[in-house]
Amino acid sequence: VRAIMGTNIDPHLFTPTTSEIRALGNADVVFYNGLFLEGRMVDAFKKIEKSGKRIFAVAAGLDESSVRSPSEFKGHPDPHIWMDVQLWSSCLQEVVRKMAKVDPDGADEFSKNADAYAEQLDLLDEYARKSIASIPPELRVMVTAHDAFGYYSRAYGIEVKSAQGITTESEPGVNDI
Repeated sequence: VRAIMGTNIDPHLFTPTTSEIRALGNADVVFYNGLFLEGRMVDAFKKIEKSGKRIFAVAAGLDESSVRSPSEFKGHPDPHIWMDVQLWSSCLQEVVRKMAKVDPDGADEFSKNADAYAEQLDLLDEYARKSIASIPPELRVMVTAHDAFGYYSRAYGIEVKSAQGITTESEPGVNDI
C-alpha cells in the first residue's frame, strides 16, 4: 500500500507530480475517497481509468440519502464522510467488493479484515457518542477554521461554526472570525 498524499497535505489543493501520476499508473488497484475530495486529482484518475487501470472511489457505494449536499458546496457533495464513523464504516463493503474483483482468491480474507476493522470502528463510534454525551447539549459547539465537520455534527449532535467555510480555498472575512 502506498499513499500518494502524505500527512499535512490538503487534498482539495493537492496537485500530483509526474512521479505520483506514474505511481498511480503502475498500481494494481487505486482507491480514493471520491465525492470530489481529491479535487485536482480527478482528471488524473479519469486518465488512469481510461488506460484500463482499476481505480475506485470508496464513497461510490454510499446511499445518496446519507451524503450531505449543503448549498455552500455549489453542487458538490460534502466529501468528509469519515467524520461520521458509522458512515465511513459503511464504505467497507464497497472496498471488499472491489478488492474481490481484483483478487477473487483473497475475497474471504478481505471480508474477514473488513469485519475486524468494522469492529474497531464500532468501538470508536461508541466512544465518541459516550464522550460527547458527557457534554451538556447547550455546550456542544465546535469552532473550527475549515468546515469539514458536517457529518460529525450530524452524527454526534454538535453544532459546528467555521471561519473559513467548506473549502480551504476560501478566505475568512472579519465577520466570519
